[in-house]
Amino acid sequence: MTAIQNHSERNVIRVQLAQNMVLKGMNSGQSAELESHLVVVDCQKGDYLLHQGVHDMEQYFILDGILKRVVANQQAKEMILRFADERNMETSYAAWRLGTPAPYSIVCVTKARVAKLPMPEWVAFLAKNPGIKESFEYQVMELMSEIMAHTITLHLLDAPGRVKRFLRKQPELFERIPKKELASYLNLSAETLSRLKQRGKI
Repeated sequence: MTAIQNHSERNVIRVQLAQNMVLKGMNSGQSAELESHLVVVDCQKGDYLLHQGVHDMEQYFILDGILKRVVANQQAKEMILRFADERNMETSYAAWRLGTPAPYSIVCVTKARVAKLPMPEWVAFLAKNPGIKESFEYQVMELMSEIMAHTITLHLLDAPGRVKRFLRKQPELFERIPKKELASYLNLSAETLSRLKQRGKI
């Protein structure tokens, strides 16, 4: 973990943060204040940023790579709830505000770089910057709505329909996500996903 001001690629990282869906539009004072709380972490494929069930939470801004949000039952059967890539963010803000443990894990799908800060520090920053707080909470509601829509889709659409919906929603991720991961997200076997692609059904 490296503080941004000490990072060898700090200028690139600052540009990436300024392009983030939540942080774009910040003024120089807000950027400097937030930067003082952030550390940059380089992660490998399969690394966990957040473990389901913990109370110690952080806010993540994705600089490079792809993350997934995963929930597991007591038998360790997993369900992928969403994927997120550059300019996006990951959070357990709702659980933190409710005082409940993290209801899911956040895991690196690919090699990734994130900027992160402890959730209490992020919440304190939001309290001083209501415009950013409004934008952030809107994004949280949007992604929760999208997860709900995806879950419903798994029950209502057939296999080609599920894949076509993903292509419509996140076309830029289709070739970047390992097919086994994407198939799991769409509740398909990797073989079915491959067969649909070969037949030109998607």
